[in-house]
Amino acid sequence: MKDTEFEKLGIALGGGAALGAAHVGVLKALFEQGVKPEFISGTSIGAFVAAHVAFGTSIDDLEKIATDLDWLDITGLKLSKLGILSNERLGQSVLDQFGKVDIQDADIPLSMISTDISTGEKVVLNEGPLYKAVMASTCLPGVFTPVEWDNMLLVDGVLCENVPVSPLREMGAKDIIAVDLTTNREYKRPDDIVDVLVNTFDIGLNNMIKQQISDDNIFMIQPKLSAYNKADTSQTEKLIEEGYEAAKKALA
Repeated sequence: MKDTEFEKLGIALGGGAALGAAHVGVLKALFEQGVKPEFISGTSIGAFVAAHVAFGTSIDDLEKIATDLDWLDITGLKLSKLGILSNERLGQSVLDQFGKVDIQDADIPLSMISTDISTGEKVVLNEGPLYKAVMASTCLPGVFTPVEWDNMLLVDGVLCENVPVSPLREMGAKDIIAVDLTTNREYKRPDDIVDVLVNTFDIGLNNMIKQQISDDNIFMIQPKLSAYNKADTSQTEKLIEEGYEAAKKALA
């Protein structure tokens, strides 16, 4: 399958914390087949990956960034009434890579999803400081301190649109490849209250995703990642391979 088989192609990269390494494998497989986006969007860790693609980071370099990434590299202690950690280090990594650029300066039109925790409204970030938008989209509520943006308090876009298809439509995409890292998983019988809460969150999230991506022009790629921990960055190489194989299978 070549890029000429898609018309005005957009790629939506979903959230999934450490599972986001699978996005690198998916993109690697797509690019090998000549499938490249005219538009790209991302939510949470998908926003971080989408930002790199939009600003021209090569797949080889992106794979190295993903392999070297550790939670200690992107988080820091910042006690406040609204969070216990900060993801300012993640924003700094974007600044170090690209400098003080704005989203609208991207080589590929880019949008990222965040949530205004004061109102519950979805916020589509398609202009303004790139580093700050990545921080906002990846800001896990209750853990990271919300990002202040135009009188809003922004947190992770996972609460509103974990696989960000709608911004691609608004940008003009006709065909969409949506990479969903969370829906195609198996639940287990809970052993304790933590398992109950995790399953509750995931079931609600996954039902929302299924409603948002019910469209004939959406080509889904859903790696099977049930065996992987969303908080474990030591599994990056395996996740990249999982994404790569899932994309190859989907394209076939």
